[in-house]
Amino acid sequence: MTSYFLGIDGGGTSCRAALADSAGRICGRGKSGASNILTDPDTALKHIAEASRLAFVEAGLEPDLASVCAVLGLAGNNVGDAVNYVKARLPFARADIVSDGVIALQGAIGDEDGAIGIVGTGTVFIARHEGRLHSVAGWGFHVSDLGSGARLGQLALQECLLAYDSIHPMTDLSRAILAEFAGDPENVVDFARLAKPGDFGRYTPKVFEYAEKGDAAAIHILKTGARGIDEALDAVNTLTRSTGRLCLLGGLAPLYPPYLAERHRNRLSQPIADALTGAVALAVQTYGGAKGIRAEARA
Repeated sequence: MTSYFLGIDGGGTSCRAALADSAGRICGRGKSGASNILTDPDTALKHIAEASRLAFVEAGLEPDLASVCAVLGLAGNNVGDAVNYVKARLPFARADIVSDGVIALQGAIGDEDGAIGIVGTGTVFIARHEGRLHSVAGWGFHVSDLGSGARLGQLALQECLLAYDSIHPMTDLSRAILAEFAGDPENVVDFARLAKPGDFGRYTPKVFEYAEKGDAAAIHILKTGARGIDEALDAVNTLTRSTGRLCLLGGLAPLYPPYLAERHRNRLSQPIADALTGAVALAVQTYGGAKGIRAEARA
């Protein structure tokens, strides 16, 4: 049985690693660059190894990646070719690649039943009931991700064009967005034609900002987004029979609750820990023969 375990949280902007002992106590952490296994798997492998070595160093140990077992929570884990390519080249004794949502769930609710909604540029909802995992939504911007930052930003651009055409009233939000495009709706169309989810998401802060000022268009957009979140939360609550924790995670998590249905606001709770802590816990459970051990967050 290995003495140390690695949990890794890898995403499009950074890779974080945490080294834990057999009791799940985190003794070292490391951070490196982007680890998107879909767009650049070789760079992802480099940064995974770098973050892991830094975790050893912080723990005061000589880096020995070949001696540890790891669980990696990575975006894009549902694309088999990318996972197989990366898994075959990982430097660890044994490793498992799961979704970033799975480690977020483990961190947020521990070993119990419950559910999370990750609400950022995109959205995905994950429930656990009687040991079984269920994923809801998260199919991507073009066909899913209702209530996401990308969708809210897209709706804001749509609203400013409706206002320009006098289909909807012109509000301060629509006026401010049009001003960024020199008041020319064709510039909005040109932008939207090539925009990616993150590009649309840049307009989401304006929606919340103007909603706080009572802007009718901004409030309408947020109510539309909240309906999508409410429907997804209804689905995961059905899966869990409304038992256990219900946590909202992601960049929009602190902003959405006032717009959600009361049935969900009353159930929301703070996560126990973060996704990296969840990855460590899963590594100890998977490879340490100690089901139920939870990784402890370091003060």
